[in-house]
Parts: sequence; C-alpha cells; structure tokens
Amino acid sequence: MIIVCLMIKDFITFLYEWRIKMDFKDFKWTVETEYKETENGLEVYAPANTDYFVNPVDGKVTADAPFFYKEVEGDFIFKAKVKHDFVSTFDACVLLALANDKLWAKACFEYTDFDTNAVVTVMTNEKSDDANGINVDGNEIWLQIARKDNVFAIHYSFDGKEFIMARLAHLPMPKKIKVGIEAQSPTGEGGMRYYSDISLDMTSPVDIRKGY
Repeated sequence: MIIVCLMIKDFITFLYEWRIKMDFKDFKWTVETEYKETENGLEVYAPANTDYFVNPVDGKVTADAPFFYKEVEGDFIFKAKVKHDFVSTFDACVLLALANDKLWAKACFEYTDFDTNAVVTVMTNEKSDDANGINVDGNEIWLQIARKDNVFAIHYSFDGKEFIMARLAHLPMPKKIKVGIEAQSPTGEGGMRYYSDISLDMTSPVDIRKGY
C-alpha cells in the first residue's frame, strides 16, 4: 500500500511539473461574469456582494457567486493554485463541490473577519458551518478538494506537491455533482480572482486523509 501511494504521489508531481493545461470545454457558469482564460489558468471577476453560504442562524440561502463548473460522477481530486488581493472581508478564491444550494463543500483562500489571509473550509448540509484554518503569509496558495464515496477532504499546499489536510467530512451527496471554481466578495465591491495549474483527476484517492 505504501508503494502504491508513493507511485500515485509521484505521478501527481509529474503532472504538476509538466503543467498540463486544463480543458474547460465541458465547463458551464451558474452566474455569468467577466473572465479570461490565461496560459496557465483563469482570471475570474467576483462581483460585489456575492457568496455561497447558508446562514446557520436563520437558514438564509445565498448562492449568487459565479461558479464555473463541470458535472462529474464519482470520486475525484480537484486542485488549483489560487491568489487574490484580499481587499474586503470574506473575499475569496474558492473550489466548490456542489449537489444543490443547500448541500455542498468548499475550500476557500479567504480574507477573514480576523484580518488574516486563511485557508477556510465550509461544509453545508441544509445549513453551513464555517471553519477558519491556517493563516497564510502572502496572497497565494494551493487548494484541493477530493471525494471518496461520501467523504470529502480539503487540503492545502505551499508548493503544489506536499498537501496538508484542512478538513475531512461526510456529506450525503449524489454520485453526480458539480465541481469547479467559485469567485466571491460577500461584503466588498468585487475584484479579480486568479486560478492557475487547475486539474481535475477523475480517480479515487487511495488515502483520502492524505489527499492522493
């Protein structure tokens, strides 16, 4: 098992080093926004006052942030290097796995209400939780969200090779869901979000806690 895990990890590193270009032909928008495809990813504009969140206090559903997604079926590993300018509270680059507006998981690189740049995870089943993770010095990091059956894991990385688990949770999602990138600015005037080295691997993680 150890040898198999190392082989998979080496293959993921190989893909990263060769920077295989993501094909977005099967992706769609839930909400249209300005965006530009770059040599190595996407630049996406997050409009003002947009978010994905189901308030745990009053149950209010917000699902109006641009979400660029592909429908996938079964297990996967989805990752990207993300960055933005951290202007307003809750500004974020997001990786989102969504069944419907009240059942989803997201990995965020977010400007928190504690004035930190942090990896934030949100799991939503009828209502959202909200968990601030590691604070980051700087404005870019790698995020990853992976699925194995109905277990979802969120990882982060500083180099795109060594990933550290930020969250592990069970969510009763159907086999077919939407997976992609989301750009949000819940309290601000909006801004650009940058996603590069995007990859979607339709394989089952050998070790969901390790993320590969």
